Amino acid sequence: MPGLIANPGRIWLAVELVDMRRGIDGLSMTVQQFLEQAPCAGSAFMFCNRANNRIKVLLWDGTGVWLCQRRLHQGKFIWPKLN
Repeated sequence: MPGLIANPGRIWLAVELVDMRRGIDGLSMTVQQFLEQAPCAGSAFMFCNRANNRIKVLLWDGTGVWLCQRRLHQGKFIWPKLN
């Protein structure tokens, strides 16, 4: 679906790994508490699991929140580490 989200304001990577069982509400709380951002401000928020083979993206499109997930069957996502 081209043009679904034309331009998210910013793309935030949550460097700390999250439990992929979290849904929209749990990830929205993470955005508010740890990233100190509003989930409905027009930015995209990306989360990764411990095995680095799944990501979730939380995104506000102006009318509601999208939660997208991608799972790799082979390989891993390259994700920044906490120092």
